[in-house]
Amino acid sequence: MKITNLSFIIAFSCSSSLLLNACSEVKTPQAVELHQAKQQDINEIADNLQVKFSLVTNQPSEHCDPDKTDGDCFTAQLTLTALDAIKATNWQIYFSQITPIQSSQSDEFVIEHINGDIHRISMKPEYAGFGKNEAKTITFYGSYWSLSETDAMPNYLVTAPDLNAQVIKSTKAKIDPETGLEILPHVTPYTSVEHHFKRTESDSTQWLTSDLLYQRNQATFDAPLDTDYLAQAIIPTPKSVELADDKRPVAIKQGISVNFNQVPSKAVNAALERLATLGVKQVDNGIAVNLFIEATPEQVNGSYKLSVSDDAINIVGQDEAGVFYGLQSLASLVDLNSDTIPQLTIIDAPLFEFRGMLVDVARNFKSKDFILKLLDQMAAYKLNKFHFHLADDEGWRIEIPSLPELTQIGSQRCFDITEQHCLMPQLGAGIETDSEVNGYYSVADYQEILRYASARHIQVIPSLDMPGHSRAAVKAMNARFNTYKQQEQLDKANEFLLYEADDYTKYSSVQYYQDNTINVCLDSSYRFVEHLMKEVQQIHQAAEHPLTRYHIGADETAGAWVESPACKAFLANNDQGITEAKQLSGYFVERVATMIAKLGIEPAAWADGLEHTRVEKMPSVVQANAWGPLMFGSHSQTHELANRQWQVVISSPDALYFDFPYEADPKEHGYYWASREINTEKVFQFMPENLPIHAEFWTDRQNNPYEADDTKKQAESGHSEQGPLDQGVKFYGVQGQLWTENTRSDDMAEHKIFPRLLALAERAWYKPKWAVDYNYQGAKYSQQSNVFSTQHQALRDQQWQRFSQVIGSKELAKVEAADIAYRLPTVGAKIIDGKLHANIAFKGLTIEYKDASNVWQTYEKPTLVKGQVVVRARTFDGKRVGRSWQVVQ
Repeated sequence: MKITNLSFIIAFSCSSSLLLNACSEVKTPQAVELHQAKQQDINEIADNLQVKFSLVTNQPSEHCDPDKTDGDCFTAQLTLTALDAIKATNWQIYFSQITPIQSSQSDEFVIEHINGDIHRISMKPEYAGFGKNEAKTITFYGSYWSLSETDAMPNYLVTAPDLNAQVIKSTKAKIDPETGLEILPHVTPYTSVEHHFKRTESDSTQWLTSDLLYQRNQATFDAPLDTDYLAQAIIPTPKSVELADDKRPVAIKQGISVNFNQVPSKAVNAALERLATLGVKQVDNGIAVNLFIEATPEQVNGSYKLSVSDDAINIVGQDEAGVFYGLQSLASLVDLNSDTIPQLTIIDAPLFEFRGMLVDVARNFKSKDFILKLLDQMAAYKLNKFHFHLADDEGWRIEIPSLPELTQIGSQRCFDITEQHCLMPQLGAGIETDSEVNGYYSVADYQEILRYASARHIQVIPSLDMPGHSRAAVKAMNARFNTYKQQEQLDKANEFLLYEADDYTKYSSVQYYQDNTINVCLDSSYRFVEHLMKEVQQIHQAAEHPLTRYHIGADETAGAWVESPACKAFLANNDQGITEAKQLSGYFVERVATMIAKLGIEPAAWADGLEHTRVEKMPSVVQANAWGPLMFGSHSQTHELANRQWQVVISSPDALYFDFPYEADPKEHGYYWASREINTEKVFQFMPENLPIHAEFWTDRQNNPYEADDTKKQAESGHSEQGPLDQGVKFYGVQGQLWTENTRSDDMAEHKIFPRLLALAERAWYKPKWAVDYNYQGAKYSQQSNVFSTQHQALRDQQWQRFSQVIGSKELAKVEAADIAYRLPTVGAKIIDGKLHANIAFKGLTIEYKDASNVWQTYEKPTLVKGQVVVRARTFDGKRVGRSWQVVQ
């Protein structure tokens, strides 16, 4: 799930040839008479200190700790330049760096890891102040790697004891007015393949350039547009489409007249509203649209039949959702540039019952409007499960009226060392409590979201991660404890306490927190969970959107509780068969799952949180999200959970983590611990019913081949036997994920989700002919096994050409009309005999170029150019452009 093997950080040595120029620019320190920092000093430092973050190399040096992170370590440099002299001392800088800094080198400063991603720069006794325009460098060594310019976080804070922290202005993020993308001015561009782009010496990943992209796009872009196919094309692809003999098109934009025929209008109003936004409005004399529900035992929920003729449109659904999806398919036939649709008959049903999308609003808050727009698009493409990740270490985003501390403290990050008023500013949050990254949904907001989802046949599955990833809740309940303790109301103080004061266990979570885990041996922890679930259940009930499934989370729990007195006592005396601390997280999941099942709520959790639970201690219905990287053999764990007869939802980061970069380029936004590139085509290629097959045509995170062994293997101690799926076992569904550690705006979230969401919907709904059926006998897969044949690949690539043309020529215009800030692809381009040749992944978008004339022009065909050439894409309405880059010559 979240971030397991991240990669970043920094270091620097003036002896390095890479740094000679930087070192030569450092000015000789001037004698400065120092005084203790006052608030005016802090304010002036924030205004005038220039901070630069520069990656030196990802290759480990002798300064890296070989016992940490397998010896993987990078070197980086922070350069601090004072535009005006700084005569104050005793000030500090707090900043976010995703992986802990192991050590630092500086004559005057030291960097230490505080908690999570927060680090502190403090002064050594040798600190001598800054002369005007003087620069000082700090070299540091960080765990793993730094492969993206967006690894660096904004909003460095300067402060001093008893003074107000201020954001250093040079570290504030900016928004490019043309692209809408975030820019980090304090980050020096990554330019070196050897030092900035490669993880290790064995990294075979290619840095994507304009000519490589041109070559990749060429077959798709050069294929002529199939206008007949485009007219009948629907995303996601239906099971069956049969064109009528009568080729006369139906003038759909003259309007429709809907006959509901006992189909409740509220079940389809949202689909009719979408049709209206596409130019298909209800009028008295419009073409008849007849809606029916006819349930038959052989059909699955959501199936439908859509018939379009010149005198009527008939939609017959298996249920209300089926009728709704029939109307969405009608909307998919609509082209914004055409008034007609073809006469045809569609028979359709979903591949998976669970077709989901997760959005993490805990790390960085997302507005209610963003959520509502996302639900609209999910419904448009027939996704039906919204996994709403509402709480994590960095934030609590749903109002719980009886526990106001959860949002009073847990929903806001500012600078409060005590964390009695807000959380510390993890993830570069800054100090403003009203910033875009802070906030929560009131009960009224949340219920509006629930009602909106209900109207679109989407189930909202809330997640309030526990027992790990729970720091926001732990700190909020600690503040509650302190409030009531001061009032001498000890019963209330202890009622929902989530930590034990005498627990001195030293641990570090996957995100490097030392205090983010609920103590699973305290009765008050379970009182908290039960109280919380009952209140959230009531909120759902009042919105007529019953809470029938809750995602516990349960993943990435660190080695907590080892020294907890409560846990030691529990391990010494319990009737649950729990004798070791490593069993405690599984026990917590079992107990919470059973608790909520008694409330009529089905439990869901991430695979690693469920792996160590005992089947006999769990309810009969359990959802397991399988999120392990395929390159690490995670299919075995996934199969084992499915063989428990649990509802496994495929959430593979190799293709379904939309916080990862679209392409392998340091300027592309996102994390990359499992994959350097997940473009829309890769999501389209995914075969969720057959996980090990991907070893034949995908690579590991260093672009090297891997093998997937799906034969039976001897079980390790404490584990069930792993191997193939039992005969006939199927997965329950598929889910896309957007984690938001470095996604700070609504626009950036939409950039990451779209257009990948369209390919997610395609794979969740439709099984293509090129997909290889799963082999229940078990097999080993590699680039030599060739089960996915050249015929499979040819058919897949042909269907991708069509799919990409539908996106570019038909669907993106609708997404744009819905005010979605989708990602514009970078443009493929090369110079051949002095002429610019350019293409794009989604044919239909405008390509622009600029040469020595320094004037942007529309590209239409190979064109003579002079000098350096830059290319980019532009939206249909002309208001936004994509990232520009130079054409390789």
